[in-house]
Amino acid sequence: MLTILVVLFVFSVLILVHEAGHLLAAKKAGVNVEVFSLGFGKRLCGIEVGGTDYRISLFPFGGYVKMEGEDPSEVSVSEGGLASKSVGARFWIMASGAITNYVLAFFLFGIVFMIGAPTLSNEVGQVLEGYPAEKAGIVPGDVIVNVSGVDTGNWDDVVSAIREGTREQDVLRFTLMRRETEMVVEVEPEISTVTNVFGQEISRPMVGIGPRDKVLPVSYNPVEAFYQGGKRLLSLTALTYRGIWLMITGGMPLRTSVSGPIGIVYFMSQAARLGIVPLLIITANVSMALAIFNLLPFPVLDGGHILFLGVEKITKRPVSPKVQEGLTNAALLLLIALALFVSWQDLLKFTPLGRG
Repeated sequence: MLTILVVLFVFSVLILVHEAGHLLAAKKAGVNVEVFSLGFGKRLCGIEVGGTDYRISLFPFGGYVKMEGEDPSEVSVSEGGLASKSVGARFWIMASGAITNYVLAFFLFGIVFMIGAPTLSNEVGQVLEGYPAEKAGIVPGDVIVNVSGVDTGNWDDVVSAIREGTREQDVLRFTLMRRETEMVVEVEPEISTVTNVFGQEISRPMVGIGPRDKVLPVSYNPVEAFYQGGKRLLSLTALTYRGIWLMITGGMPLRTSVSGPIGIVYFMSQAARLGIVPLLIITANVSMALAIFNLLPFPVLDGGHILFLGVEKITKRPVSPKVQEGLTNAALLLLIALALFVSWQDLLKFTPLGRG
């Protein structure tokens, strides 16, 4: 029960942050915001401040901001109506929800790196037979403290040092600690073709070692923590956009590559059981994904509204309400179909239904 409450709380925070972004941008642009709601359906309670009804509604999943003149078929001509604002102002209003989700993800990743991000240690757990590491004399239990002049405090550092070092030299110098004795061995990596997470074949240096199943928390001072958090966020963003492109072009199967609300709830509930850091990590990932998803140029989403604004900017006139309504309805049907498909796949992957 506690796990369910935690998941509901996290979703509520993500939604509030998203809608607060729209609210603040609209208020700054001088748009009248009629409703700011957490949840959908019947109004349960709330308070009116500055002409805005801040409310909690019956169904807690989701939320919305209702602005004057937001519905294209009911355009307001008053100064407080959305349509009265410039294309630039409306762009920031539509993009602000995703931007605040992205900023939240950055903040959460920074917090994670301050607390201590779980990272595999730099201790060797596996040495593959016949590979360069075995030939050089590396054995399980060795701790890799340096690779060709680059200190390696964790396994990510080891992988990075091997990859970068191979670009500049054919033979790498591994400094190892073996039972409190320091030793240096030379390893000549093999260049092998492997399949990455996107199903693509890539070339990379292979040494033939794997990490020990030992997780260490790696923490930094606030400045470095947010720098590392930013790097992690940008890396995950690039991977996400690359994955979206491959799914569009058929390079990745949609069935196994995407999770919907059921999958997100599953992963979030698992993270909640493991502790605060895993929960912060999954929350940051979901917040980032919400930002990226909402900015896709698809009617119904914020990105769809931005697409209409782009057309308006180019043609010097707004897209007609009839065209917007038709495209939005068609997109909504496609989105519902996609949600049902993804939810079914999630049920097969994460519930006993798929193991029957």
